[in-house]
Amino acid sequence: MMAQYIGAIDQGTTSSRFIVFDRAGAIASVAQKEHQQIYPKPGWVEHDATEIWNNTVEVIAEALKQNNFSHTDFAGVGITNQRETTVLWDRNSGEPLYNAVVWQDTRVDDRVASYAREGGQDRFRAQTGLPLASYFSALKLQWILDNVPNARTKAEAGDAIFGTVDSWIVWNLTGGVGGGLHVTDVTNASRTQLMSLASLEWDDSLLKAFNIPRKVLPRIVPSSNVYGLTQIEAFPDVPVAGILGDQQAALVGQTCFAEGEAKNTYGTGCFLLMNIGTKPQKSTAGLITTVAYQLGSEEAHYALEGSIAITGALVQWLRDNLGIISSSADVEKLALEVEDNGDVYFVPAFSGLYAPHWKESARGVITGLTRYANRGHIARAVLEATAYQTREVLEAMEQDSGISIKELRVDGGMVANELLMQFQSDILNVQVVRPKISETTALGAAYAAGLAVGYWSSVEELKRNWAEDKHWISGMDEARRCELYTSWKKAVTRSFDWISGN
Repeated sequence: MMAQYIGAIDQGTTSSRFIVFDRAGAIASVAQKEHQQIYPKPGWVEHDATEIWNNTVEVIAEALKQNNFSHTDFAGVGITNQRETTVLWDRNSGEPLYNAVVWQDTRVDDRVASYAREGGQDRFRAQTGLPLASYFSALKLQWILDNVPNARTKAEAGDAIFGTVDSWIVWNLTGGVGGGLHVTDVTNASRTQLMSLASLEWDDSLLKAFNIPRKVLPRIVPSSNVYGLTQIEAFPDVPVAGILGDQQAALVGQTCFAEGEAKNTYGTGCFLLMNIGTKPQKSTAGLITTVAYQLGSEEAHYALEGSIAITGALVQWLRDNLGIISSSADVEKLALEVEDNGDVYFVPAFSGLYAPHWKESARGVITGLTRYANRGHIARAVLEATAYQTREVLEAMEQDSGISIKELRVDGGMVANELLMQFQSDILNVQVVRPKISETTALGAAYAAGLAVGYWSSVEELKRNWAEDKHWISGMDEARRCELYTSWKKAVTRSFDWISGN
């Protein structure tokens, strides 16, 4: 009997999920488990990579159990992951040499500054599409090699191997110490600052500049291809056939296969990507150029991306650090208690500012506070910060691409917040569209795997699966829109250069 389903491992910043999709792209089963966020020092963010792998195994088993699925029901499995997060582990024992250093981590700020002094923030942009920033993997890996005892010795001998989280999951999924595959796809490789965008291969000059031994690196593979078979007890002998970094996966899940199509994902951070076709294009407006996807032997497609570090994480901060809300869903109700933001603006530069500013030295600020301001105004400012940051990125994207964006496809956990979605449309003055299947990140990984094994025949078939759930149209007058955005930009400047010396 033909396999009826495709599985997707969605390993995110705060949790791991396994989602089962049918041929229409509908969810047949889902299981999720959060993992610990580790903050050893201000600005440091780590995960326990072993916990992430154990949770992945658990959610696969739980999702299968929910509907009494067997591994034989699956044509393949795809993987999508938090990008840039850096893992170094022992090839022989399977144990990480250090906690995973998360994409939000800023411990390498001094290294960023040092490299920038020698050649400017854009010294590697022509090769990689990326500015120098603590965001990307190369300097995180360099830090581990330089600071963890015996790490560099093991790496140079080939006994320690590096990967972003996709590589860690695939290696364990396909056998681990018993012959696990050490691979990464082109989208994740493009986030390391070690891969040439032109050749889609590791670049020797970059490895030399960052002092990274080649033996530590995984093999770069297409985003949609059969790599091997699963080797875990709960889910054996299923083709592992798709890998995409989470934001590229959402682009695929939103079926943005045409040049000029764009999506915005609202998760821990916020990520606006536009498909720019098969030729990389350098940004002059503060965006980054990244690989969008590569389907089998076809040419890779590229994207312009605006990366925002803190959006949904700000709601979590309001919940966990301040205790103003008891659950993330409560923020909308609290924000609706007031008519507007009371002239309060929250710039969440907890990890510096990413696109389009790229200010490592920025830190979070709340501006405009008076005795009038209350919890509701703070909650509204938290939500509005996401929309304002998205506008900054969208304006940069229109400037770079020369394309005026009239419709923004949205996905991710925050799109359930209708106050935010309406304000997003208001401040952008464009239509915002939420699809019926909002789990587009996992869906993109499923699509990549399904195309590789022939479960879906073409991208045209995938496009037919996409359908609108709801859209929002701006109801704000231009004068008010301009007033709010001008105040936001003023607030952003107040966050600059909080950390001196950079």
